[in-house]
Amino acid sequence: MSPQPNISSVAFLIAEPARAAMLLALCDGSALPAGELAHAAGITAQTASAHLAKLLYGGLLSCEQQGRHRYYRLSDPHVAAAIEHLAAISSADVVRRRPLNRATQDLRFARCCYDHLAGQLGVAVTQALQRRRFIAAGADKQFELSAAGRAWFTAIGVDVGALKPTRNGLARQCLDWTERSHHLAGPLGVQLMSALCDAGWLRRTKSSRAVQVTPKGWAGLKAQLDIDERMLAAATNAR
Repeated sequence: MSPQPNISSVAFLIAEPARAAMLLALCDGSALPAGELAHAAGITAQTASAHLAKLLYGGLLSCEQQGRHRYYRLSDPHVAAAIEHLAAISSADVVRRRPLNRATQDLRFARCCYDHLAGQLGVAVTQALQRRRFIAAGADKQFELSAAGRAWFTAIGVDVGALKPTRNGLARQCLDWTERSHHLAGPLGVQLMSALCDAGWLRRTKSSRAVQVTPKGWAGLKAQLDIDERMLAAATNAR
């Protein structure tokens, strides 16, 4: 038995466009039925069933049955991270030359990266936290949390003391595939997004990975992090 991981088999599963589309549709951590995944990939239900069987066998998906319905989700957060990282190393020129429809613009602006905030807004929040020295880039692609940062996160509803670091630490630098810059991930990033949603600043959409900012959220982001809606919108439209 070879001691090397079977990277080629995983790469083969991800490389097929329809399977890649279905994996991307699940990168917000949701569980979806085969019919919705078939629609996301633009294929028939029969073809989707064959692809899903391969993804299940390859360990990229898990399946949960409720009554007559089966729901598919990514088997592990590392699968979502792998998909995002692969997207990040694709050609930036090709992405930027492609006309963007409304749905794609929404995803680029703000989206779920499995369980934390990504996109232009996610990067802007991360950079604002760094400017205020609440977090700082550290070794091994981690962010270090300062005493001031701990106080700020606690004030907005994140119980920092209850967070359990993973093998990648408490706060991780996640490369954003649309912005080519890092956003905040890891347990701290997960709880930050959860706190912002609970506070009514952010609202996750049911039909996609896109995240919406509420009027209350824009006011809070401006007051807390000096993130301005008009400036972000201008930057988005300039692309």
